[in-house]
Amino acid sequence: MVERRPLLDLFTHFLLLLSAVALLVPVWLAFVAATHDIAGVNRVPINWLPGPHFFDNLSEAWTRGGFASRFMTSLVVAIGVTAGKIVLAMLAAFAIVFFHWRLRLVVFWLIFITLMLPLEVRIVPTYAVAANALRPFQAILDVTGLTWLIQMVAGIQVDLQWRLLNSTAGLILPLIATATGTFLYRQFFLTIPEELVEAAKMDGAGPLRFLRDVLVPLSGTTMAALATILFVYAWNQYLWPLLVTTEPERATVMVQLSRMVPRGDGAPEWNIVMAGALLAMLPPLAIVILMQRWFVRGLVQTEK
Repeated sequence: MVERRPLLDLFTHFLLLLSAVALLVPVWLAFVAATHDIAGVNRVPINWLPGPHFFDNLSEAWTRGGFASRFMTSLVVAIGVTAGKIVLAMLAAFAIVFFHWRLRLVVFWLIFITLMLPLEVRIVPTYAVAANALRPFQAILDVTGLTWLIQMVAGIQVDLQWRLLNSTAGLILPLIATATGTFLYRQFFLTIPEELVEAAKMDGAGPLRFLRDVLVPLSGTTMAALATILFVYAWNQYLWPLLVTTEPERATVMVQLSRMVPRGDGAPEWNIVMAGALLAMLPPLAIVILMQRWFVRGLVQTEK
């Protein structure tokens, strides 16, 4: 028999209602601002009811922000980051769980510790790598004297350069490492029975075949849950695209949205900015709604 605790249930529902209000009120105010002209937005007291200019503001925000190309850039980056993180996390977790080597737990905990290091902490070294991804190899050649030797023997000046700034690769590659994904895949792989592994070995399946034919199909819900989280994460990235893209045509949606707010003495048109914010919310919102069932199944399956 399930014990009934009316006071606890009442308190729990009160917290849920309070959280829902805290989340929905800003979204509602953004929607209301997107439906008024600039005079209606700046009115005191604040408007709580929608106005008649919603579609006009959406059209103006789409045109002024150049969102057609910005959405395409953000979509490519979000899909690239999501796919890269999933593949890298799956391979890392596969190596940690199914290959018995001495330092695998040490490596896992080192990966897990990086959860405590947000992008802002490692932004300077990451930017240095993006400025020239081959700089470490150039340093090795310089320290070992191979640069001088190659120049003396072949007459070639070795200067390794691979700049990721203002490029799609620069927006994607520095963000594809994921401790969260590795942890989720590890937790799922630990639920795979040993008998299944032994049966695959008896059938002559190698590691890659076992991963492709057994683990990937079984981890569909985990992959869906992780893909949902990672897509929203990649779509909402602001700091890294702001630093790595200096050319306006390379900007993502979030960077372009911030540029719609004038700097200095210019008065921001918050109705247009809020309309742009609503447009920017649509892709991740659609992904969450479409993947909701798979997302919940994946998280529940990972916890088992």
